[in-house]
Amino acid sequence: MDQPQAGTLVCRESVLEVRVELVHSKPPIWRRLEIGGSVALHQVHQILQAAFGWEDAHLHRFTPDYPFAPLRPVDGEYPEALQWLPGQECEEPEDRPEEDYTQDQLLALGSGTAFYEYDFGDSWLHRLGLVSRRPATADTPPARLIDGARRGPLEDSGGFPGYEETMDALADPSHPGHGAYSAWVAETTGSDGPFDPASLDIRR
Repeated sequence: MDQPQAGTLVCRESVLEVRVELVHSKPPIWRRLEIGGSVALHQVHQILQAAFGWEDAHLHRFTPDYPFAPLRPVDGEYPEALQWLPGQECEEPEDRPEEDYTQDQLLALGSGTAFYEYDFGDSWLHRLGLVSRRPATADTPPARLIDGARRGPLEDSGGFPGYEETMDALADPSHPGHGAYSAWVAETTGSDGPFDPASLDIRR
């Protein structure tokens, strides 16, 4: 499949309001952002890292469709499952360099929806959904965090099963792993203070 050319699908001078939610998070962990439509995906990666408190310590990718859906043949052939990665990580025919594609183009491919996966081991999957768009003005920032709920999970906590187990242990002093989990969280966050998974400081 040929990669669509930049600028052929969408207007570049738009501000996109995007709701980003961690798939399978209960209660939901989400952010609402404004992102310039012409912002390249490698910059969107940096924006999402900051918005969820990730540390950019693992691989990532963007896909226009849910990346774990089973492929169905079309005319007897399986279509390429496109993904956008850092240019130096592109090794397969379906890989595209994220530096060459924009947020607006990716959402257009997925009819207003796209996915961002961070850490292929823990597989933190983020669903990006287009809420609205408006024209950009001269003073519009490239990105802005508007709203959200709950802090992002801790790095290397084992995906949602491991993160939930950690939170259960922290909340229960009688849990047999309370001390070990508390020490690990303190080391990971760099703080001995209470860890509140429901907290989110939008301004910070």
